[in-house]
Amino acid sequence: MSNLVEATIDGSDENDEVPDVPLPNIKTNTLQKVIEYCKYYITEEAMTPIITPLKSDKMEDLVQKWYAEFVEVDQATLFELVYAANFMDVKPLLDLTCLAVSIFIKGKSAKDIRNIFGISENFSPDEEAQLRQENQWCDQP
Repeated sequence: MSNLVEATIDGSDENDEVPDVPLPNIKTNTLQKVIEYCKYYITEEAMTPIITPLKSDKMEDLVQKWYAEFVEVDQATLFELVYAANFMDVKPLLDLTCLAVSIFIKGKSAKDIRNIFGISENFSPDEEAQLRQENQWCDQP
């Protein structure tokens, strides 16, 4: 399911052993979760595509129960899974983890979101007011 792994293996010579796949900054427990996801997806039940616009803000209404429970992890683990899915190019897992993050931040203030993602506030109050005015369309339903 990983395009990175597939490309690495396909790029090796036929006479060579299976090459190592470099996975910098992916922790062992995160890799185990990625493998768990891929095994379940392939051997048990593929995740149904996530339909947008979202009809609910509850995971269990958007994906099968196993997948909803899979992303019931702490914030750090969820962000590590997003990173791993993106780096390894496992699109269904990236879709699932990004959905979980979007549900996690839904309804939070800009300040809360900056804190969650470790983003510093770089705008003066006047600059922020100007940006809000220029981007009013973002707040429209």
